[in-house]
Amino acid sequence: MATSAQTEIFELLDISGDDAAECSTLLATPPSAAVLQAMAAMQERLGTFPLDSIQANDASETDWIEALLRFAPAVHSYHVGLGISPVVSAASLGDVGLQLRINRRVHGGFGLDTWSWLTLHMAGNLFRLGRLQFHLVRNTESADQHNGSAWELGVHIPEDGGLSPALVDASFAEARGFFSRHFPDKRVATATCDSWMLDPYLVERLPDSNIASFARRFTLDRCTDAPTDAVYFTFRQRGLQDLDKLPRETSLQRVVLERIDDGGTWQLGHGHLAL
Repeated sequence: MATSAQTEIFELLDISGDDAAECSTLLATPPSAAVLQAMAAMQERLGTFPLDSIQANDASETDWIEALLRFAPAVHSYHVGLGISPVVSAASLGDVGLQLRINRRVHGGFGLDTWSWLTLHMAGNLFRLGRLQFHLVRNTESADQHNGSAWELGVHIPEDGGLSPALVDASFAEARGFFSRHFPDKRVATATCDSWMLDPYLVERLPDSNIASFARRFTLDRCTDAPTDAVYFTFRQRGLQDLDKLPRETSLQRVVLERIDDGGTWQLGHGHLAL
């Protein structure tokens, strides 16, 4: 049974059910040296606005799950210290629970193969604001190219909801006020997005969809091949095996699979928009 301290962590990270039981077991014993090392790596990055996630470490996937659980309260305190609402902090850190649930769907059990992605949240500069997530980072291009600002927002799209224009509008509106209020010395004028949803093929094939509406907000800078992304984010399947067994019930499912059937390759669209 989870302790009261564990229950607070699980509520903060939106962890429930079997995942909460597994996480409780991890927290029942003192952290190992590998877990402490992983926590130290995240502590070094907290408040430094890193662009990249932690990719390599001697800790195992399970070690990283435990490290994320143990370190999350420090990130929450950091957020609150900046004057950020505890509700926004919890919504942002709640991606841990979402990713645990996704892992169960993909792999059929407890785990977190996206632990590296979640180290971005633990640096304290990635926030869930309404429908979208926004990652405050230094401009990766020249400041002159992006309206003279040295900072930009990377936009990410959690899977748990629709993508209607109204929801997206509200999310961008909230982001404009949020970052100017809490990070006034880091003026942002541009948002960027790297996603298979920005592949021009989707806009062409599903022009009236919410995905196409989202993609058209961005000026497309370039595309790069990403053969498996559309399959993973549409079906939560790693790799391109057994595609004939996947459902073709929605127009999006059909478009994703038919392009591969026809010998095509899905791409990541890399785009930007002015805030």
